Amino acid sequence: MNPQPLLFAKAAKLETKRLVLRPVCLTDAKDMYEYASDPQVTKWLSFPTHQTLDESKEAIATHFMAAPLGKWGIVYRDTNKFIGTISLMDLTAFSAELGYVINRNFWGQGLVPEAARALLALAFDELNLAQVHAVHATKNPNSGRVLEKIGMRPVGIFPNYITHNFSPTDVKIWVITREQYLANKHQK
Repeated sequence: MNPQPLLFAKAAKLETKRLVLRPVCLTDAKDMYEYASDPQVTKWLSFPTHQTLDESKEAIATHFMAAPLGKWGIVYRDTNKFIGTISLMDLTAFSAELGYVINRNFWGQGLVPEAARALLALAFDELNLAQVHAVHATKNPNSGRVLEKIGMRPVGIFPNYITHNFSPTDVKIWVITREQYLANKHQK
């Protein structure tokens, strides 16, 4: 029996000091469109900039609601505003990939690292994964800063790994192992 789906279902709602991580629903479409239609936000993401509110609704229905396990909406607790998403993707018995996006109005406040730490706790304390990895476009160093803040370490570069605006783009690969996570956790 694979316990991961049950563990994800039990962790459908996670809370941090400033955030609530919860399933994404259609009522989030307007807030998602606010950031997904911003070319500065989507510049280095794997999905194209949303042109209409209906595109955001379609993304919610097909990506987040059709297969919700491992995907959370990021809600800013003080205002109850949906400000982004965070996911543990490509889950195996041993590893997962961390991915995230957040509204530009909330950049630079440490919110993504806060949300990511909650997912690392789930990944290592509950799912007992051996490692979590993430990638970011090398031309987007701010995303790398997020990964550094949560204790991940760069391990290499994949040349031409993703296509962005029809141009091959290099990505930097980051990893945190269970041992590194536990060492960081005990230092605090």
